[in-house]
Amino acid sequence: MIPVLGLLAGLAVGLFLDPSVPVWLQPYLPIAVIAALDAVFGAIRAILDGIFNDKVFVVSFLSNVVVAAFIVFLGDQLGVGSQLSTGVVVVLGVRIFSNVASIRRHLFKA
Repeated sequence: MIPVLGLLAGLAVGLFLDPSVPVWLQPYLPIAVIAALDAVFGAIRAILDGIFNDKVFVVSFLSNVVVAAFIVFLGDQLGVGSQLSTGVVVVLGVRIFSNVASIRRHLFKA
């Protein structure tokens, strides 16, 4: 329940405060959001499996965001930023859909 509440609180703060993102950070924001969503859906799956650990969630959340942003940064430095960004999105997208499928199986028994 904590990840869902955190996601809702983050969405509310973002909608009401309307923060501006610095130009240098803009290429990394979409990747960081996808990495964070991967951690959130993984946490929801862990809750339903009965193995949720808040320390694991925090470490997973932060490490996913940092590693994904670093991969995109490295790609920018090598001149292949868009290709590495696509790779990160594909890998994290597969993980997100895998977690959502598991959540669906838990909730709907299908």
